Amino acid sequence: MADLMPLRVATYNVHACVGPDGRHNPARVAAVIEELDADVVALQEFTYPASVALETRTPVGLVMIDRYECALGPTRRTDAQECFGNALLTRHPIVEVHRLDLSIERREPRGALAATIDVHGTALHVLAAHLGLRIHERRFQVRQILEYLQSVRNSWSVVLGDFNDWLPGRSVVHVLDERLGRPPRPASFPVFWPIVPLDRIWVQPEAALRRIFAHATAAARVASDHLPIVAEIDLPGDRHARHDATHDEHDLARDFDGVALTTRRTAVRLT
Repeated sequence: MADLMPLRVATYNVHACVGPDGRHNPARVAAVIEELDADVVALQEFTYPASVALETRTPVGLVMIDRYECALGPTRRTDAQECFGNALLTRHPIVEVHRLDLSIERREPRGALAATIDVHGTALHVLAAHLGLRIHERRFQVRQILEYLQSVRNSWSVVLGDFNDWLPGRSVVHVLDERLGRPPRPASFPVFWPIVPLDRIWVQPEAALRRIFAHATAAARVASDHLPIVAEIDLPGDRHARHDATHDEHDLARDFDGVALTTRRTAVRLT
């Protein structure tokens, strides 16, 4: 069996860096991200100046974080001429990024970032999303996510974000549970008394997941209205590999718990 390499991923709705006290303070959000010590962080409700180029790889708005590469996925502009939407932070090289439009007419624009990340030679497909508040929105959006998952089937994948799905009997996210397994769902909202599991993480293959938990520190309770959710997973590879490992352009046959799996670079069509 191949060596296993630990990886930590997290999802965090930063509420435009406004905490429960109503204060806009990006430094508090940056401090929480530093606490997470995650290799990949998906951010929702992230804002940055509209003048910033879409393809920038610097984590704008969180300049105090300098160990990450960034992918931006704006869904709309605010009245303050800022972009608002998704962002993906990663300590590993981004191979390619696609922005999926998950918007429904006459509803708030929604989207997802689909990125392929080179983790020491293993291609990890990450889809980071923020779904709508209405059930008919989420039905459409989950269908789009399933289409993406079909394009990266038999690959190492992570789906994470704020899915706004919590009402018993009215859940559409259960379709992802059927496709990817039903991992633990720690409560993440509201931050002062978390009772609702809005923020979710799925891992493919399911056996790669070691644990999921809410990051409920004092800093996290004042930085946003959501708690971050963190997952620890095992990828195949050398845990001592260098961060500048070269990417293998060919399919990589990997072995996890005796099951042969294949990962490859996959282009995802914009929808």
